[in-house]
Amino acid sequence: MSGKTKILIVEDEPDIAKFLKRLLDMKGYQTAVEHNGRRAYERIIQERYDLVLLDVMLPEMDGFEICQRVREISDVPIIMLTARGEIENKIQGLKMGAYDYVTKPFDSTELLLRIEGMIERTKNLPRPETKRLVVGNIILYPDRYEVTVKGKIVDLTPKEFDLLKFLIENKPNVMSRDSILQNVWGYDYDGGTNVVDVYIRYLRANIEEKFNERHIHTVRGVGYSIRD
Repeated sequence: MSGKTKILIVEDEPDIAKFLKRLLDMKGYQTAVEHNGRRAYERIIQERYDLVLLDVMLPEMDGFEICQRVREISDVPIIMLTARGEIENKIQGLKMGAYDYVTKPFDSTELLLRIEGMIERTKNLPRPETKRLVVGNIILYPDRYEVTVKGKIVDLTPKEFDLLKFLIENKPNVMSRDSILQNVWGYDYDGGTNVVDVYIRYLRANIEEKFNERHIHTVRGVGYSIRD
């Protein structure tokens, strides 16, 4: 099995996660482990994996929510792995977008066969990438008009969104207030460049202060830039 095949193991039980990692590493997979649901979601949307092995009972964000939110932006194969054996929970997982569902305790040989079969069936399927712009923990989805920071959706006004998008598209260049005004507000706007400073303050309040991110930089006498 090629070592280039990347699998993310999302499991909050350290012993089970260690066992799964060892099992998959022995088969030549490239594995990563995440114990926290919210951090797992952030990794899935920021990195590319060939398969996600996803537990249901996780801290901060459970497997069902992770699966549902990932399906909005990605077709990465997901196998849900959980102690829950009731048929309604299996149905819920499949409805959320899981490709398969394995109940603990599981047979390691059966699990490997399911993983290998899933990867083989999906490796040649086209996976359209959702367009996104990234700076640090900030991810902006232009087509969906959505911004997330550390996996959490941020509620921005249309102008705040457009301003953030313009800065990220031009990172790390310093953009003058006039350039920002023309590209975000339009050439016919005559309200003055101070509106740029006001909206920069809004972005800093909604993103940087709220999530402890520091990416927007002021260049005195020139304008603003955004950097990783």
